[in-house]
Amino acid sequence: MRTTNRFHGINKLQRLAASGAVAIACFTLLATASAQESPVTPSKAREFEHRHSAPPPVSTTPPAPATPNANCTLIVPEHPLTAAGLATPYRLLATDPSMGPCNEVNGAQSAFVQAAILDPATGAISIYNPLVIDRGTTPAVAPVVPVLPAGAIVALWFGFDGNDLTLQSAYGGRLDESKCVNGTPGSVFSQYAYCNAFAFYQAARMAIQAGKLKVPALGTAKDGGTCPTTRDFFIVDQDQSDNLPSLYLANTNGTTAQDTAANRTLLPTATVIGNPSDNRLLDIFVDVAIGCQAWTAPDLADPGQNVPALALNELQAGAYQQTPIALVPLGNPMAQIDGVDSLLKVNMYRIGVDQPVISAEGDADTARYCRQILRHAPGRMALDQTMLTAIVSPDPAAANSLFTFMAQRLVTSYQILTCATLIKQTLPVSTTTNAAGVTVSASIDQQSLKTILAALEPSKAADDIADSRMRSW
Repeated sequence: MRTTNRFHGINKLQRLAASGAVAIACFTLLATASAQESPVTPSKAREFEHRHSAPPPVSTTPPAPATPNANCTLIVPEHPLTAAGLATPYRLLATDPSMGPCNEVNGAQSAFVQAAILDPATGAISIYNPLVIDRGTTPAVAPVVPVLPAGAIVALWFGFDGNDLTLQSAYGGRLDESKCVNGTPGSVFSQYAYCNAFAFYQAARMAIQAGKLKVPALGTAKDGGTCPTTRDFFIVDQDQSDNLPSLYLANTNGTTAQDTAANRTLLPTATVIGNPSDNRLLDIFVDVAIGCQAWTAPDLADPGQNVPALALNELQAGAYQQTPIALVPLGNPMAQIDGVDSLLKVNMYRIGVDQPVISAEGDADTARYCRQILRHAPGRMALDQTMLTAIVSPDPAAANSLFTFMAQRLVTSYQILTCATLIKQTLPVSTTTNAAGVTVSASIDQQSLKTILAALEPSKAADDIADSRMRSW
């Protein structure tokens, strides 16, 4: 999500590569974009809750009085897909120093990294959250050096709390050596990036087909419906499948450490900083509210603890999300170039979250995405209102409960995607804010929703067929 709305979230790709130029061009551009070596300037809760109650919101160090620099650069260490590279802290600095510094403990500038590791012999997946520190500082506690299985397939994903995060290789190295993708040349994805994701998902798919990796079923929510995924129109926003559920510890002196049991003992006064994300919204808040459970895997930095991950969410969504299936649309602002739709950038974005690439703009139609949001989000929000209201807000500065948070998030997403213009329907959701700008109430006009759904009925079958055709598995 963008700063004002931050909680957001192969086989077909191979066939396209064999039969059409789009996927081939995508891979060519992917390699070109990931080779950038200099900054590009465009435009828990103390831990993951393994229990069945929602955690309090993530606490962050208040931003400095001056407007924080929203564009930062993250220095990627050498050999980032190795054990040594994973344990080497990433360094955060300002993309343009004249705009002010970037500080990891500043909640408007924090960057996050998450790795997923697949053991090709057993199919087991583990998670590791590499540490981010300010350039010129040292960690509050040295990161744990993970023990990786033989032949491990490692991939990385990045999240950011500001506007634009640019990856830069350390020591003049090349980002494409680790298959890192930050966007298209001259246009970063904004808050999202990844390294080696295609190889990871390909290996995971092979492990699933071989019966080595078992993807847990979604289960049934307390409302009687299927538990949602990151591709459920109940969950998605204008830029789905972005950012991470990763957490770090922020020490009182401004340094950071990995969020582990050992480090919490060593740093008893440290606070937890997290990446407001679609993944965290789903894993920590919505799942808890409606009686579902996130898929988690062992944390290699914190023995005995399991954590959620973007990679796990997308694998589960790919395996089980039924029609309608929300996939990154052309209107996603993170996948546009200067506000203009970009088929190649959408494809590059999709590769990082295991979604099929497309050869025609209609396959990522934003209007269809808007219609499906209307068909599914307001109705389930109304159905679950009591349960969602009982859970604390992911961002108390934005809303006073999970229900009001999701309502204002939906309103904002509908506006950013220009849905009202695209499909000529007004969102039947309204919100009220107090003097501090906090959303304190929300309502869903059921009669208007019923009228809208009737008006959308003629296009429903075609929209569902289009979504099913683009299913990634």
